[in-house]
Amino acid sequence: MQFEEEIQVIREKITAYRAAGKTLFAGSSFQTHSIPMLHILAQIDNTIPVYFLNTGYLFPQTISYKNEIAELFGIKVVDVLSSTPRHMQKDENGRLLFTSDPDFCCHLNKVAPMDPILHQYDIWINGVRADQNATRAKMKEEQPTPQGALRYHPMLPWTKKMIWDYIKLHKIPHHPLDKEGYTSIGCEPCTRKIDPSQMGDERMARWFGLNKTECGLHTELIK
Repeated sequence: MQFEEEIQVIREKITAYRAAGKTLFAGSSFQTHSIPMLHILAQIDNTIPVYFLNTGYLFPQTISYKNEIAELFGIKVVDVLSSTPRHMQKDENGRLLFTSDPDFCCHLNKVAPMDPILHQYDIWINGVRADQNATRAKMKEEQPTPQGALRYHPMLPWTKKMIWDYIKLHKIPHHPLDKEGYTSIGCEPCTRKIDPSQMGDERMARWFGLNKTECGLHTELIK
């Protein structure tokens, strides 16, 4: 059966963590290519909570898609919000941070909200893939976080083709913005469509024109 070996590797790892008394959670941005991991986890243990960083700047289609997948897979999704309200996320000139300091904006809305969660759990199941960009290509299957939790990257060796083959095989619904030409979907102000002829890695559509390819989750929250 297609993907049987890959799924068995993940199943054995989850079983080993459970046997060792570890507490687990998963994180997801609920883009279409993020969903195979959630589909696999739902089959192995659908009690593993999935944390969703709701920055307040997401496309409404992402929220709807998240709700659709949660119901379809029977998984528990926990929305995580920044402790800094949006109206306070401004620089000294009154500009919203995503326009003047996107790194700090990401810190307030993604990195900082994840910190207490990493103190609460032992294992963070994360869907990064090595073929997404140069930063992720250097990652390992397991890596510690500064908080003492362990990151587990079950999808790291999967390729883009494998992801889309899995989606097709299991008839998984697509994020509504896929059909509009979005290749990587994050916060609405910092996401754009990219001409396929101009594409490098799939994350070029994020923070376009800036020297920035990561929000900090996979650079600051990893040793």
